Amino acid sequence: MASEDVKTSESAVSTIVNLAEEAKLAREGVKAPSYAVLSICKSLVAGGVAGGVSRTAVAPLERLKILLQVQNPHSVKYNGTIQGLKYIWRTEGFRGLFKGNGTNCARIVPNSAVKFFSYEQASKGILYLYQQQTGDDDAQLTPLLRLGAGACAGIIAMSTTYPMDMVRGRLTVQTDSSPYQYRGMFHALSTVLREEGPRALYKGWLPSVIGVIPYVGLNFAVYESLKDRLIKSKAFGLVEDSELSVTTRLACGAAAGTVGQTVAYPLDVIRRRMQMVGWKEAASVVTGDGRNKAPLVYTGMIDAFGKTVRHEGFGALYKGLAPNSVKVVPSIALAFVTYEVVKDILGVEIRISD
Repeated sequence: MASEDVKTSESAVSTIVNLAEEAKLAREGVKAPSYAVLSICKSLVAGGVAGGVSRTAVAPLERLKILLQVQNPHSVKYNGTIQGLKYIWRTEGFRGLFKGNGTNCARIVPNSAVKFFSYEQASKGILYLYQQQTGDDDAQLTPLLRLGAGACAGIIAMSTTYPMDMVRGRLTVQTDSSPYQYRGMFHALSTVLREEGPRALYKGWLPSVIGVIPYVGLNFAVYESLKDRLIKSKAFGLVEDSELSVTTRLACGAAAGTVGQTVAYPLDVIRRRMQMVGWKEAASVVTGDGRNKAPLVYTGMIDAFGKTVRHEGFGALYKGLAPNSVKVVPSIALAFVTYEVVKDILGVEIRISD
């Protein structure tokens, strides 16, 4: 009863605040935005905040993962998670651990906003079609349908922000000793555009899209399905007032992240390697040092897969998996929970699959 009274009070306060805002706008002669527009804006804000918080929290591991993925096999500088982080700290200092994070946030904030919003809209559309097909107005999304909605969201978000992801990869791997320095995201974008052409901004797009289908799709499908299963079964006493605690939701997000990243990881490695192709005066971590220099030349995704496995073995497709696993579990968990908490604060309904 107490929780219901609190929720009722919060709803009443939210209604009063909204009415007050509309009244103020009316007095000023400004037309109040519709509920739909406000809902969209709040959803985008929540998704953006979720992306920024989750990525910044694991930025050092994200950078190390990319360095491990693209480093020249004949000139190895990073041998593992602990050694790699220590090496970055020793050679580049504290700031080196967060190199490229500004660009990453500039990419991930709109990416995350579009991804979460697209998932909501795709879920609503798919649920409507599913209910029409089955003739059951009470039908709910199945895990497979959630996978489809997540895949749609991933493709849209990835394609929208891909050029920023491409230059972010290059900014992340360059060091103070790199022959040529990108000064920032916009300088990198303009340099790549001028020297390599507009198509270069989408190098690695195909494996990225193929990888994002199982990655984002499984993230949403596993997370939402686990939550629904726990709420319906009320297992282990984890459900209170038909809601899961933050800790339980974090655990669901961690499980979702683990499944998604394990399936899609080889495609992420190939994507990063393709993004380095054509980079004049590339960072030494990519080209190697001295006589071992060997330019990266891939004619496409299949060629990149073949050369990577042939020259470095199948295990090369999972280079950087350890720091990525350490990173992705808290990152995905934080993203889902931050998104839901921010939407709760903004007063937006988040249950879309019931």
